[in-house]
Amino acid sequence: MALEDLYREVILDHYRNPRNRAALGQANAVADGHNPLCGDEVRVELLIEGDEVAAIGVTGHGCSISQASGSMMGDAVKGRSIETIRILTGRFKGMMSIDGAGDPGLDPNRPGAVLGDLESLQGVRKFPVRIKCANLPWTTLEEAINNFVASH
Repeated sequence: MALEDLYREVILDHYRNPRNRAALGQANAVADGHNPLCGDEVRVELLIEGDEVAAIGVTGHGCSISQASGSMMGDAVKGRSIETIRILTGRFKGMMSIDGAGDPGLDPNRPGAVLGDLESLQGVRKFPVRIKCANLPWTTLEEAINNFVASH
């Protein structure tokens, strides 16, 4: 199986069987995101305990790219510190940029530097209009964390 086919399967699996899909009743950080270009909508709800995301809920509707990205994001950030999530977010958005350069100063051994399944979304760069779809859950996650930090 070619790498591109494997990536396609990972994306389809997360789209068809999204993880962390339930709303959190006890969330203490929430943000809503919308992509007017294609109608994607996402809500990110976090339960932050100390400096760690103890639980995450990613709900909404939209294209397979935004929904798969949100599912993978939930898996990637649950149980991680806010600092590590910020690193991971920067790494993901760097990968999704048109040139895919990312952060050249980022130590690949630093927590949050390894993207795992999220790398399956790098092919989206070939379709610049879809990059916003993949980034929407991450931008919304950043907003939820920033709201939490500002209020605590």
